[in-house]
Parts: sequence; C-alpha cells; structure tokens
Amino acid sequence: MKRIFFTLTLLSIGFTSVMAQTKYGHVNFNGLVAQMTDTKAADSELEAFQKQLVSKGEEMAKAFQGKVEKFRQDIQGGGVTPKTQQERETALGQERDGILKYEQEVQQKLTAKRQELLQPIVEKAQKAVEEYAKANGYGMIFDTSSFNAVLFAQDSEDLMPALKAKLGIN
Repeated sequence: MKRIFFTLTLLSIGFTSVMAQTKYGHVNFNGLVAQMTDTKAADSELEAFQKQLVSKGEEMAKAFQGKVEKFRQDIQGGGVTPKTQQERETALGQERDGILKYEQEVQQKLTAKRQELLQPIVEKAQKAVEEYAKANGYGMIFDTSSFNAVLFAQDSEDLMPALKAKLGIN
C-alpha cells in the first residue's frame, strides 16, 4: 500500500513539475497571415481576377440596358405586335436572369480563388508557428485573432515578432 502511495506521489510531483515548466504564448494569427508578403501578392492577384470578372459583368449589364432601352423605344414607336412584345420580354427576362446568375457565379469564383490563394499561405504560417513552438518549448500557443479568446495572458509571450522574423516579414 505504501508502495502504491509512494508511486502515485512521485507521478503527481513529476506531472506537476512538467505542467509548471510548460510555456504558453499567443499570436494574432490573422494579423500574421495578413502581414506576409505572400498574402500581399495573393491579394493583388485576387483583385485582378475580380476586376476581370466584374468587367465582364458590367459589359453584360450595359448590353442588357441597351436592349431594354431599344425595346422601350420600339414599344413607344408603336411598331411592335403583342406577340413580338411578349417574345422580346421573355428574351430580356432570360438575359436578366443570366446576368443575375453570373453575379452569383462571380461570388462563388471569388470565394474559391481566395481559398486557393490563401490556403498555402495559411499552411505556411501554421507550420512556422508549430516549428517555433516545438523549437522553443511552448506547450500551447493561443490565437488572439479569434474573438480575442485570450482574456488574460500574464504568463504567455507574444510570439508575433519572432514569427514575423521566421517568415521574413519586416
């Protein structure tokens, strides 16, 4: 019985000393990713992609507005039969629906492109955090960009400067 008690006491002392030696740090991960040069390049590429898509949408809308205006003029001129008017209204409605569908596709394409461009950057930053934590004996590193999850951090170290240096950010 004494032996079990002694073993448990040693284990608890060892566990307590290991817990006491654990270092904690924090970093604003979103801020770190935003400051990476790769992110700036990705933002530029995404902006160019967005301009290209928006330009096409603006051309579609301008062409549609021209057709609507021409249709109004034809109706006011009185040279449109009811059947022709209905056919043109249907065609214009389909074109309008196509433009709305394109707008939705643009949002989906932008979201997918953003994910495609940022995923490797986020992974690179995550790897830097993990490597730094392991190399410097950190048990946990908290992300302060998520709703300011760390409310009290007296015994944690802000790792932003060290991680910026590791990633080559000035």
